[in-house]
Amino acid sequence: MTHLRKQMLDELQRRDYSQGTIRSYITVVRQFADYFHRRPDLLGPQEILEFQLHLLQTKKVEPMTAKQRATALRFFYTKVLKRPYMLEHIPIPRVPHKLPTVMSQEEVARLIDSAVSLRDRAMLMTLYSTGARRTEVSRLQITDIDKERMVVHIRQGKRRRDRDVPLSSTLYQTLREYWRIERPRPYLFPGQGKRSHLPVSDKVVWYACRQAAQRAGIKKPIHPHTLRHSFATHLLEAGADLRTIQVLLGHAHLRDTVLYLHLSKKHLETTRNPLDALTLSGDSASKKR
Repeated sequence: MTHLRKQMLDELQRRDYSQGTIRSYITVVRQFADYFHRRPDLLGPQEILEFQLHLLQTKKVEPMTAKQRATALRFFYTKVLKRPYMLEHIPIPRVPHKLPTVMSQEEVARLIDSAVSLRDRAMLMTLYSTGARRTEVSRLQITDIDKERMVVHIRQGKRRRDRDVPLSSTLYQTLREYWRIERPRPYLFPGQGKRSHLPVSDKVVWYACRQAAQRAGIKKPIHPHTLRHSFATHLLEAGADLRTIQVLLGHAHLRDTVLYLHLSKKHLETTRNPLDALTLSGDSASKKR
């Protein structure tokens, strides 16, 4: 491990960044250095500009991806190299506001039924029935499934917050069958071979979802977070209030949960269109002409 890499890793860990963010930030800085075949601390504003244009114009990365990479470079220059003046040379690209993809309940059922294995089926059911993030699901332990209280303990989620979510009886039966066959321990979804004492990579959860979506013939862009969005939207349509959904999702702010009002078909249908409230004459201007 190089001195710079260790220095950046220490800064990230000191600020209690998640493992996913640490991995992402270090990868971005490595890619930046590899692009110019030089140490990143020897590169400056001109190289950053060229790299960002390369990402947007040549690689055609999504605005959100470009934003994440700019954020990683900002951290490297301002926190690791202690060069605060570099902020103005690393602009954050604007990200257009888009509503996330949501599946219908019929599509969720097709997705789960298309899982290639019992383990993948259990993963997909856990994602949907708890609304957990893929990293949270990958780190679940057997002891986190509380049969007595019928809850799933999600420990050290985003921003190191714990929360409990209801344990679906349907999910519990599937997990029992999965445990009887696979006998996983201590993690609910362990790695393979020599990594069986460690949690499965969150990439495995992602591939399980993508593979099932392809087998189910679902054309929408489907990933684990789509199940989280679908979970929240379906709860709202079933009558759950926003505060309850906020707690179940582990959102720090209610404004993050209000998004699902825009996705709920039930709320859109029950909101009367103002045009329908108008009293219009039977003769339109076009008919008179």
